[in-house]
Amino acid sequence: MSTKLTIGILSVQGGVAEHVRMVEKLGHEAVLVRRTEHLANIDGLILPGGESTTMSRLLLLSGMIEPLREAIQGGLPAFGTCAGMIMLATTVLDTRPDAESLGVIDVTVRRNAFGRQRDSFEGELDFTGIANPVDSVFIRAPQIEEVGGDVQVLATVDERVVAARQNHVLVTSFHPELTEDLQVHQYFVEMIRSSR
Repeated sequence: MSTKLTIGILSVQGGVAEHVRMVEKLGHEAVLVRRTEHLANIDGLILPGGESTTMSRLLLLSGMIEPLREAIQGGLPAFGTCAGMIMLATTVLDTRPDAESLGVIDVTVRRNAFGRQRDSFEGELDFTGIANPVDSVFIRAPQIEEVGGDVQVLATVDERVVAARQNHVLVTSFHPELTEDLQVHQYFVEMIRSSR
């Protein structure tokens, strides 16, 4: 199936351009999502890496937290990388008390679990549902510490969960968008297609 999809990239803060590049390389349209009305007519939504407490604050100030939550709970496929994963989680450890997440995937996430900037690393990892190893970049990465019963673990690093899926919500601790490897974004495209 080669139907062109319209994929929104949440564009309040973080690595937006890199996700736009990946979506366009796969032959789909990338739309910047900055306001509630931008959620209309998109087939899926990517929440990029960045700084999760800043994203939370900006989404609260703009009034977008509830519309985002409602759209995803209503079935809009969503994919969060790094800070995007934190924003989608039900429980976030080591964050500011005023930070808010969307609570749409039943995972407990610890911010900066892999250490500081100097502890960043790259590598290949096995990813359930993808045939070849996935190129991954970890930058001040979070990790998933607990998963709910309906959550499927997709990838681990040293037994630490770094990718998971629950129904139409996909999260990764790492940044596939900072590589030339399109496989995780293609996986998300297939999730969108199967949810239609």
